[in-house]
Amino acid sequence: MPEFSDIGRKLSAKSGILELMDDLGMAMTTHPDMRMLGGGNPAAIPEMQAVWRERLGELTTSGEMDRVLVNYDPPQGSPAFCEAVAGALKAEFGWDISSKNVAITTGGQTAFFYLFNLLAGERAGKKRRILIPLMPEYIGYANQGMSEDFFVSHPALVEETGPYEFKYHVDFENLDIGDDIAAICASRPTNPSGNTLTDDEVQKLAVLAEQKGIPLIIDNAYGLPFPGAIFSEATPVWNEQIILTLSLSKIGLPGTRTGIVIASEEICRAIASMTAVMGLANTNIGQAIARPLIESRELFRLSRDVVKPFYEERSARAREIVREAFGDDVPWSIHRSEGAFFLWFRFPGLPVSTMELYRRLKERGVLVIPGEYFFFGLPEGENWSHQHECMRVTFSQSENVVREGIAIIADEVKSIFKS
Repeated sequence: MPEFSDIGRKLSAKSGILELMDDLGMAMTTHPDMRMLGGGNPAAIPEMQAVWRERLGELTTSGEMDRVLVNYDPPQGSPAFCEAVAGALKAEFGWDISSKNVAITTGGQTAFFYLFNLLAGERAGKKRRILIPLMPEYIGYANQGMSEDFFVSHPALVEETGPYEFKYHVDFENLDIGDDIAAICASRPTNPSGNTLTDDEVQKLAVLAEQKGIPLIIDNAYGLPFPGAIFSEATPVWNEQIILTLSLSKIGLPGTRTGIVIASEEICRAIASMTAVMGLANTNIGQAIARPLIESRELFRLSRDVVKPFYEERSARAREIVREAFGDDVPWSIHRSEGAFFLWFRFPGLPVSTMELYRRLKERGVLVIPGEYFFFGLPEGENWSHQHECMRVTFSQSENVVREGIAIIADEVKSIFKS
């Protein structure tokens, strides 16, 4: 057996994101009867599927498909696509942006691997880290740093907002931004909880970042202007101090692996260089499919009029199903649904870890994501009981699958509390 390097061992070790994607792949192939309530796969929205089929037909009929399939784009992305993105964002929001402020990556996950390791890690003998101001946060960040002790995170403030409902807030009073912090990073809406940072919270984070001379990275995979899976008031924001990431995945094109970075020209040039080193160029089929829809801002309209209502209705229905299934038999609550595709459960006083709950549910044909994976970078010795009481469940599957899965979850949780 070969001996792996330190980086090789880190990248090949067991991780939450590996388990999530393995479970997703197995559920979709060898175990098609598994109730897949764990992944972040978007729903197959009929209206959006029709748009993608139409665009593929247009690409084929026009002959553009031949160019897409047999040519590399520049490492920074298709010039026409970057122009379309910049032009649409400038027209929609008035941002001072050009195509030089746009860089394409093979999915949002790759964008964050590039950004984190570009900004943080060892530099001139000093360690620089990424600050996560509101924990829990996206499972896919946790293993992306190429050095140890890569993240610093702060537990969220928890507000009880109603019966069986809570909401997270950034704890600004205790938010310490040391000289070792290279960037601040948050998703909006937040995966896993569906929390949406308020405009005020974003403004405060932006001011803190500017005072420290570091970027604020906003992961906009579920946000505005596309895919628009955001159910609360939120104003999109960007300037050269902010790095904003978007993706075509949640709009319905995850298989195209198309991430979009909006940043300073310096950051975008660096992303292009890393793309060239790592993979020569990006996949270009997603850019070709989406370009005219972004250019005309039709994708913004589809997000507003089709995608948002679809997921907002799914969220409301899923929460009704949860209330019916759980009743008053056990302690439970869910985060206020403000965006994304998930219900974020909390079971105060759960007698077992959510890792154990995940294992039991998997045996019963339901896949979820245990909450422990979403808490990383907390201070050593931090024993926040909250991190052992939470679980992520997606509502993007069909209502039958969601209903069956939640019924089994409720039954198992009740059984655990009674045992």
